[in-house]
Amino acid sequence: MSAPFFFNDRLKTKIFLLAVVPFLAAIASIGIGVRQQATALARTQHATMQAAYLSSKEVELRHYVELATSAIAPLYAPEASDNATDSAAALPVPADLAARQRAALTVLQKMGFGPDGYFFVYDMRGRSLMHPREPGLVGQDLWNLRDPQGALTIQQLVTAASHGGGFVRYMWHRPSTGKLAPKLGYVVALPRWGWMIGTGLYLDDVESTLARTDERASANIERTLQWLGIIALAGVGVFALGALVLNVSEYRNTDAKLKRLAQQVVQSQEQERARLSRELHDGISQMLVSAKLLLESALARFERGEARVSAAEASLSTGLARLSDTLREVRRISHALRPAMLDDLGLAAALEQLTRELAEESEMTIGFTQSGAKPGTRPGAKPDDGALSNLGAAPLPDAVNTALFRIAQEALTNIVKHAGARRAALTLDVAPHGVTLAIADNGRGFEVAHALADPRAGMGLRNMRERLETLGGRLSVSSKPGHTVVEAWVPIRPANTASATARGAGAASDAAH
Repeated sequence: MSAPFFFNDRLKTKIFLLAVVPFLAAIASIGIGVRQQATALARTQHATMQAAYLSSKEVELRHYVELATSAIAPLYAPEASDNATDSAAALPVPADLAARQRAALTVLQKMGFGPDGYFFVYDMRGRSLMHPREPGLVGQDLWNLRDPQGALTIQQLVTAASHGGGFVRYMWHRPSTGKLAPKLGYVVALPRWGWMIGTGLYLDDVESTLARTDERASANIERTLQWLGIIALAGVGVFALGALVLNVSEYRNTDAKLKRLAQQVVQSQEQERARLSRELHDGISQMLVSAKLLLESALARFERGEARVSAAEASLSTGLARLSDTLREVRRISHALRPAMLDDLGLAAALEQLTRELAEESEMTIGFTQSGAKPGTRPGAKPDDGALSNLGAAPLPDAVNTALFRIAQEALTNIVKHAGARRAALTLDVAPHGVTLAIADNGRGFEVAHALADPRAGMGLRNMRERLETLGGRLSVSSKPGHTVVEAWVPIRPANTASATARGAGAASDAAH
């Protein structure tokens, strides 16, 4: 039977894998798709927010530069002397022009916004004319100034201003921290003065805001993937639980079928034992008895005759002795297969006969006691109340009688063969709802757990337990040196008892006739 079960296990494993693997593959595909889509969405969101931030910063910078140019517009107003030439640098600068330029630089130096907002002024050749946060740069030629990435910062600003104004991203020291930070600058040119005026906003705040947004987006993606993982685990758990429930259900069904099969096998064995016992008792035994009677009659004629042949008489006597031994052996085998007393007089009488025979064979003291309501008697009936009571017919179901008798037979046989006991006691207690059979001895004892766990030992105990489980009963065993008790309990159902009582009455009536 192991091959079909092994095949079923392999089939169940394949079915489980066919259910789980596509499910996990689908969850994994969904996870990959969600991650890709969420990542693309986060990138788009980052680009959109960055563009929006930069656009707002550009508008803000334009506004600041317009305010600055508006503030110095009266000082930058064109004069006649300024129109005499196209290049202010080619002619000596008049005194009033220099004064107006100084006034303009003073106005711009005083203007600012926020802790890091200021205006700066360079000439178109890269010389610093005004820097309110870094006055040490004023007057220096910064045309070849490079940032850490190697970009020519001032040249980029001058180029943007010379093209009518523009935005430039570059690295510059932030006054509040003293560290290099990304900056967005906007510059315009004052062509008649040869100046470049501009301002800028640092972008590290924008980048930190965008970084926090990216972190939140990444956290949302990870959280979504975690939920998908939880859903996948929950799905696998549901599959596993369903498979477990299915296995348990099939195991219970299989176990029930095996128990029914075992019960049918036991019943078939008992029926075959009973048939063989009847054949031996009613067939071979009767023929042996008939042959014995004929031989006894022949021996009697020899003994009464006048011409006696001693050799013939001796042969007949020997044949009669052997025939008697054979008859006793046939009766013993018939009784061992299925004692007729169990069917005719009930369980108590059969157990009493079993203890008596084993005590005679083993020369060991075996006692039998019965307590509770006696099988075959009605509550309140006197000992002579009817033929049924006198005959001791068993009101117990046949299956209960057979199971308890076989348990007693197995237990007493083990005691005689293996326990090394001097005394044993068998007790039958019949209660309204159950029958208890206890077998005790004073032998050497054994280890119960080892006997039940070892497949090579404890076969008798397992057979006892299986017999009782088919009837809804239970077996308890306790053993130590000098005291071992095997106790079997079987429930009695009223309907079964009534029907068994009727069968017992019928059997007793047949025996009486």
